[in-house]
Amino acid sequence: MGQAAGGGAMAVIPAPLPPSLPNRARDAYVAGMAIFPRPVSPKSALSDLRDMFSPDRPHRWSILALSFALTGLLLWGFMLDSRTPPKPREIFYVENWMADRKDSDIIRKQIEDIAIYEAALSKKQQEFQKVADRLGIEWREEEVKNKARREAIIAAIQKRLNERLNDALAKEAAVGGGRTPPGTAAAP
Repeated sequence: MGQAAGGGAMAVIPAPLPPSLPNRARDAYVAGMAIFPRPVSPKSALSDLRDMFSPDRPHRWSILALSFALTGLLLWGFMLDSRTPPKPREIFYVENWMADRKDSDIIRKQIEDIAIYEAALSKKQQEFQKVADRLGIEWREEEVKNKARREAIIAAIQKRLNERLNDALAKEAAVGGGRTPPGTAAAP
């Protein structure tokens, strides 16, 4: 410790502690700190609150009302924003089939459904290809491979359905061409 110019002792300021201190030394260092920062303490906060509501402030009630109104407006806005619309009703359409329909009718409907599906798929692929062109994505090479594979699969499905259709027509012709009564099977 040294002497000041006036003859008094100089105060010693401790150096900041490095972050690598052991836990015990760090706890002792932190324990000496105040809970509130220097300019704020419960005593000064209460005195500020008392000064705010002292009778010599003419605008205190209007400011208080304005702050409540703005806070309420914000809360009301968040409440409106968080609302979810009611869930719309779901409508399920069910096709009603005759109980005595022929197998050939079922297979014809399957062939028709595949044609409709392929047309819708082709249209959707064209839409995505336009988007890919806009984004600069190369799709033509993959499309050639996928189209060939898809055509082979559809041809196999069509062949299988046509075989089943011919078998069903042959069975119906053997029975007499009429519809079989419900609950009975057609003879092979």
